[in-house]
Amino acid sequence: MRIVILESLAISDAVLQNYIEPLQKAGHEVACFARTDDINTQIKQIGSAEALIIANMPLKKEVIEACPNLKYIDIAFTGYDHVAMESAKAKNICVSNASGYATEAVAELVIGGVIDLYRQLREADVLCRNGQTKAGLKAFELNGKTVGLVGTGAIGSRTAELFRAFGCKTIAYNGFSHKPDTEVMKYMPLKELMEQADILTLHCPLTEQTRNFINKDNLKYMKKSAILVNTARGAVVNSQDVAAALNNEQISGAVIDVFESEPPLTKDHPLLKAKNTLLTPHLGFFTAEAMEKRAKIVFDNLSHWLQGNPINVVSK
Repeated sequence: MRIVILESLAISDAVLQNYIEPLQKAGHEVACFARTDDINTQIKQIGSAEALIIANMPLKKEVIEACPNLKYIDIAFTGYDHVAMESAKAKNICVSNASGYATEAVAELVIGGVIDLYRQLREADVLCRNGQTKAGLKAFELNGKTVGLVGTGAIGSRTAELFRAFGCKTIAYNGFSHKPDTEVMKYMPLKELMEQADILTLHCPLTEQTRNFINKDNLKYMKKSAILVNTARGAVVNSQDVAAALNNEQISGAVIDVFESEPPLTKDHPLLKAKNTLLTPHLGFFTAEAMEKRAKIVFDNLSHWLQGNPINVVSK
């Protein structure tokens, strides 16, 4: 069987080879390529492959439809909205993802981003390097703040745990599931959540229900002192509306790790000129530990599929 890895998995060559060798010894051909977004090149590289491994590179319907032997897509990522899932389903291609590998990484980035804004760390660094003092800075503590979560899956729940370790109260949106309230988490409608939250952090998948979910119509419910954090998917928020809310001081700040398209951003992206905004180029998932966890999940997925018992299946 031909197995194609269409982009880097961000692990060392030695670690990658440890995963590839057993496949080769079992008689499989494994080909690795550097990422390209050129459709024709992707089609050529996949060729007669039956199994394909990708991370977050777009996999369009034209590619899937042009690869007649493709039976399995192994996504080294949690989300899969970058894959033409309808085309995969139409061709009865089994698709797995790597949910769970970045839970700690993303949750920790949320905490770090909020602390950066609360303590003005970037501004303080500039002052210190220029021989100045803390004069003019404002600083706040996490302790005692109310954190509102939109999405309480693995990442959202872990993020809530970390915030509670700092002495925060956690509340969550009740529109995605019917989870019961607990001693540490109360579920409520979005308007009520946004009115109460000092920090609103998003951890939901991108669906038709969540596209443009945070917009000018509901940003008006947030406190002027509130911070918005998005490590979910870029299109969950309306970037133009968030930028306007920041620039009009309707909200206090934002930590944004995801955008409508993968970075690099165009120079006219509205958030680039928004006030008090920490922007990161989609690195929430990207730690050395997370990449090793991800590789293990991906090759476990492949092994189970080869044995006829696919796991972590999101479509088949």
